Amino acid sequence: MATDAPKLSPVESIKQASEHLRGTIGQELQDPVDHFDKDNIQLLKFHGTYQQDDRDSRGGGSGKTYSMMLRCRIPGGILSSDQFIAHLDLCDTLGNATMKLTTRQTIQLHGILKSDLKATIARINQIGLSTLAACGDVNRNVMCCPAKRNDPVRKQMQQLCYDIAIALAPQTKAYHELWMTDESGEKTLVGGARESDVVEPLYGATYLPRKFKMAVGLPEDNCVDLYTNDIGLLTIHRDGEVLGYNVIVGGGMGTTPSAQKTHPLLAQRMAFVTPDQVIDVCKAILMVQRDHGNREDRKVARMKYLVENWGIEKFRSMVEEYYGSPLADCTPDDVHGFDDHIGWQDQGDGLWSYGLNVENGRLYDNDQRQLKAGLRAVCARFNSEIRLTSHQSMIFCDIRPEDRDELLQILRDHQVPLSEDFSEIRRWSMACVALPTCGLAITESERALPGIIDDLEGPIAKLGLQRDQFTLRMTGCPNGCARPYNSDLAIVGKAKGKYTLFVGGALLGNRLNYIYKDLVPHETIAQEIIGVLAAYKANRVDGETLGGFCDRVGRDQLEALADAAPKP
Repeated sequence: MATDAPKLSPVESIKQASEHLRGTIGQELQDPVDHFDKDNIQLLKFHGTYQQDDRDSRGGGSGKTYSMMLRCRIPGGILSSDQFIAHLDLCDTLGNATMKLTTRQTIQLHGILKSDLKATIARINQIGLSTLAACGDVNRNVMCCPAKRNDPVRKQMQQLCYDIAIALAPQTKAYHELWMTDESGEKTLVGGARESDVVEPLYGATYLPRKFKMAVGLPEDNCVDLYTNDIGLLTIHRDGEVLGYNVIVGGGMGTTPSAQKTHPLLAQRMAFVTPDQVIDVCKAILMVQRDHGNREDRKVARMKYLVENWGIEKFRSMVEEYYGSPLADCTPDDVHGFDDHIGWQDQGDGLWSYGLNVENGRLYDNDQRQLKAGLRAVCARFNSEIRLTSHQSMIFCDIRPEDRDELLQILRDHQVPLSEDFSEIRRWSMACVALPTCGLAITESERALPGIIDDLEGPIAKLGLQRDQFTLRMTGCPNGCARPYNSDLAIVGKAKGKYTLFVGGALLGNRLNYIYKDLVPHETIAQEIIGVLAAYKANRVDGETLGGFCDRVGRDQLEALADAAPKP
């Protein structure tokens, strides 16, 4: 007896009918209406852009104020000063005059009008970058430890990051067709046969069931949060030689509170691969997700649910089938260190890098500080390579020893806070954009976290914890864009003005946290965190981290200890 075919999610039908991501985007770009239709909104994500509206301006009787958020694809976060300055130019001339450094080592431009979208994407391509696959149901920006070092291990890792980005990129020419044309519609890039006939060799007509994320890191430096990715590649090296990679699979942060079937998961160790195997194994993993991931319900379509439901052994067996041969077991190596690469660091080639902490990744100019102007001045003076970090910050590379003081003075002249001026808690914090532009946001995040930290810094100093390192992450909804569920402390938007407070994760990123208190009003978040910190100070054992302490004592005992601990 024949069985009914599964009912696919609406987005699957949109992709199927899109002619490899074309849809009717081209026609809509000619339409003077200030927004795109709902089908094209889904397809535009693959091209690197989301349609948003300014929720601060809602309710004024004039309807929604639409604009586009545009995200660049920058493998490993490496770009030139000229490319960085070009983004600053775009945010000034076509955006909302601010720029966001993201948690995945790339750049977001906000406030771009629909009528300016094509010019913005064209300009990004003219400077040698792209927005293709920065969003959507494809492999997104590949992360890698950004530290510039004169050693073959990091150089090989960063080359692999770039090679993966190319090997797993969509092949449709719809992107060039839509954005790389002149006013007459003639292509400025050379094409081949009719692009609509191109078959995606990896993705097929409907691409992946959901977004897909990858990162390359080190045991001694898990600065890219390997365990939160669909694929994490842990670099195994000995005496300056890369032996291969421990492949970990099935990580992901997003969750939907109303759907108990959803939850954050950390990746699981799957297999060891050699450098000549790694890209083909990554392709095999992607194809397993392509063919077996859930296309009926997008809430459970991430690869993490496939790994969880099958179990790691079945998943590995299927990957080996797609790859064509058995794989070796992981080596014992695992993550044991984390360097955020902030401040001065020796590159090992006679030059230095300076990691500039950027609070929540937001670049702007105002009467108090001129972040954009200061960064422009540094880039113009030194023309340094720029590397973006997974903590929404940036690194100036290749600075001569005799120029170090001048770089810092340029920043001071523009009232840019130096990394050395930040408290540890502010340095190790990050927040998603949330309100007013993110359509998923329930509460404030980026605009709220600095004030919460203001309320925490004094009590932390009084407790004598000002030198302790622990991660604090805040999101405006449970989707987890700032990776909240593996941090020491997390504040996640749950309802209007109320948050869920999580504790017990790890700076190393290899342990999930748990719910400490739910529906905490914004006004009492700092007070609740101070209670946790006071309990930690009074009851920790030697060498115990904040997250480790919370994990050890558990929720109920932690609440009792927090109530009993003397508060500063």
